[in-house]
Amino acid sequence: MDIASLVGVVSGVSLIITAILIGGNVHNFFNLPGVMVVVGGTIAATLLTFQIRDVASAFRAAFFVFLEKKRDPNDMVATMISLCYITRRDGIYKLGDVKTESSFLKKVCNLIADGSEEELFRKTMAIEVDAMKTRHFMVQDVFRKMGVYAPAFGMLGTLIGLIQMLSRLQDPASIGPAMAVALLTTFYGSLLSTLFFLPVAGKLKSRTLLEVINLEIIAEGGISIMDDNNPMLVYEKLSSYIAARLRRPMKRRALGK
Repeated sequence: MDIASLVGVVSGVSLIITAILIGGNVHNFFNLPGVMVVVGGTIAATLLTFQIRDVASAFRAAFFVFLEKKRDPNDMVATMISLCYITRRDGIYKLGDVKTESSFLKKVCNLIADGSEEELFRKTMAIEVDAMKTRHFMVQDVFRKMGVYAPAFGMLGTLIGLIQMLSRLQDPASIGPAMAVALLTTFYGSLLSTLFFLPVAGKLKSRTLLEVINLEIIAEGGISIMDDNNPMLVYEKLSSYIAARLRRPMKRRALGK
């Protein structure tokens, strides 16, 4: 569970609800037609922009991002050090037997075990990283677009409410409540955009950057293994991807045993 995300959502919603309760009645902030315009319009525009499978993939990715624990780059450095020890002890062909949940790491191990040339290895890894960035950008873009559409439909709902209000100017007593209802859709759109859609897009982007670092550590570690670098040199090279204050000291770990 991503504690920071949970704290952010809970605290944001709690503060807004508290402000509403302090200033008036919470029922004044609920309007079903306004919710329909903002939520329904945002979903409709998003489905017009993207394919439905891309939208579904984006929401699944967001769900797992908030539930899954971040992958610490230190763990990936330690994994590559373990692979370095394995190749020095048993040879590079032993990497073909390594068991791992990471498809990227498994591909690296197989390429090394098959005796791939360094140039082919680099090109293959670069393609993998670029493809991952493209997939993640699509997921992020879904939420970025929703963050744009929600306020726009909120303003559209406000215009609808104003038109309805102006059509009843002969009744001055109804102007105040009608104006409040009209403004609610702008509130809904801004709330969804600033508290949910855009922060989720930002969270996904930060996870992508972290994933890129992990993949680059794997790729650079694989190249170091192919060059038969000793574990200490591999550690010094790969730890450069991590801020000095966050680096763990080198230690030997066994992988696949």
